[in-house]
Amino acid sequence: MAVIAVLALDGVPGHQLTTPGLVFGAACRDHPGLAYEIRICAARGLRATGAPAVLRIDTPFDLDGLADADIVLVPGHDGHRDEPPPGVSAALRAAAARGSRIAAVGTGTFTLAASGLLDGCRATTGWRYLEELADRYPEIEVDPLGTVVEDGHFLTAAGVFGGLDLCLYLLRSDHGRRVAEETGRELITPLHTYADDVRDTIDREVTESVGLEPTLRWVEANLQHPLTPAAIADHARTSVSSITRRFHAHTGLSPLQYLLRARLHEARRLLTETDVPVERIAARTGFNSPAALRRHFRAFTDTTPRAYRRAHRG
Repeated sequence: MAVIAVLALDGVPGHQLTTPGLVFGAACRDHPGLAYEIRICAARGLRATGAPAVLRIDTPFDLDGLADADIVLVPGHDGHRDEPPPGVSAALRAAAARGSRIAAVGTGTFTLAASGLLDGCRATTGWRYLEELADRYPEIEVDPLGTVVEDGHFLTAAGVFGGLDLCLYLLRSDHGRRVAEETGRELITPLHTYADDVRDTIDREVTESVGLEPTLRWVEANLQHPLTPAAIADHARTSVSSITRRFHAHTGLSPLQYLLRARLHEARRLLTETDVPVERIAARTGFNSPAALRRHFRAFTDTTPRAYRRAHRG
């Protein structure tokens, strides 16, 4: 039986505490032979879940519950900028030394980063905190595009539904695509009374990639092309309304807003790492003219591309 220890810190969102039990419980119920034990383990100082629906909580396990866990899951929580409670970093490092997989959701990545375990690794967090994570922990390669990022024994997830994506990702890794697909369908489609074609769309979104990462990678690789919401939806094999909903859920942006941000990030990289002229950078990043690049770049960075290059290359 695989043991999953969910590390509960004060101010943890209630849904992130219950999602592992929901996902793995559904998988075990519908697939005989699967067995998971879910432990909610309290760190020192745990009092309640986060706002707005605050719940006073108590758990049967403390940090000792991590000692023999196969997977340690670190949800988001209030106070992620503070030092982890006593014993947390040591318990995470001990779990990693034993070979346990360690996963973090949203701001839980900050707790995992504070232990030093993510140094030199790729990781992600909620979109609002990406720059903060990069500033606080420069040793981490922060992935702004990933919904679930796996690097060795460490997994991190972003977005409102990051815990769901992460649990389905782990389930797929352990037991294959079919089990993850059926579990995703069990959890999501009973909530709706959509037509069959919309139901198929939801299945594909949840189970084909367990998140948006393949489509996000495709967008990143095709910045020079005039991408539209319809083209992005076609790549994901879903509708424009559905892809827009998923983009908002995982990134807080519409597909076109996300595309613009990705183009500007790539423009910044080219300005600092290459000698490519600004005019060619505009074409390579999908802007229809150097003037369009300058306009959006100034709005994004409060400076011009050439001034940005001089400052950062100097």
